[in-house]
Amino acid sequence: MPYGSVFQSGLFAGETIIVTGGGSGIGRCTAHELAFLGAKVVLIGRDQARLEQAQAEIIEDGGHADIQPLDIRVEDDVIAAVDMIVGRDGPIFGLVNNAGGQYTAPLEEISQKGWETVVRTNLTGGFLMAREVFRQSMKPNGGGAIVNITADHWMSMPTMGHSGAARGGMENFTMTAAVEWGRFGVRVNSVAPGWVETSGFETYDGKTADWFRSLDKCVPLRRLGREAEVAAAIVFLLSPAAAYITGGCIRVDGGAPNAPLNYPLPDGPGNRHFAGFHRDHLDRKAAKADDE
Repeated sequence: MPYGSVFQSGLFAGETIIVTGGGSGIGRCTAHELAFLGAKVVLIGRDQARLEQAQAEIIEDGGHADIQPLDIRVEDDVIAAVDMIVGRDGPIFGLVNNAGGQYTAPLEEISQKGWETVVRTNLTGGFLMAREVFRQSMKPNGGGAIVNITADHWMSMPTMGHSGAARGGMENFTMTAAVEWGRFGVRVNSVAPGWVETSGFETYDGKTADWFRSLDKCVPLRRLGREAEVAAAIVFLLSPAAAYITGGCIRVDGGAPNAPLNYPLPDGPGNRHFAGFHRDHLDRKAAKADDE
């Protein structure tokens, strides 16, 4: 079965769109949807094996995908990679700044090296990618759309203070870039996922992953999000329907930041998740369990 997108077939036909962190999680899912909608997707990441696997999936599904192994934190490498992509694939229509990473630790236990590594990954790398795509393609070619993936940092991010600081910085960068680059027809927005169950859970130890999965009780919709629900928000912001939206942020979080501590959330069925991603590993696990 193909990707179950709610968007019009051929929406991005022939358009080159870069997805950083495209080998897994939300990036992989978003790349699948964009390819299904006709985009020439370029997957960027540090893990070549994961990029190749995602590329093979997209090609098997009838889409177009190229890969570019890259550490987005290295300025010279970013400049060279964007130059190569423009030379090979033509003007870049869209950039999904999805690459990121962090680890859990209280502030007093985060070293300078750990802090700077997370900030470089979640903020500096996204800035470098956006700057080069703007400089080398979007400005000279008269427009484009950038979507930065941040996080649900609206109150605070205990045990992930380095990531919260970086994500907050990315929100401000989004607003600033929208103002500076708007006159060139370039729109810059962000999507802030809340607690979304992805393959990224597998990077944490079992206790931490189990804790993340238990957070559904803190969400008004009474469940965790899914990758396809974030991808849909990203695709909307890239689409012509968002032509007058820039400098904004779409939260994909089930309303979690709106739940006050003095209001215990009642139990309830919540709502059904959007199951658009036909290769969702969670769906496959569920199907296997049903078969057994």
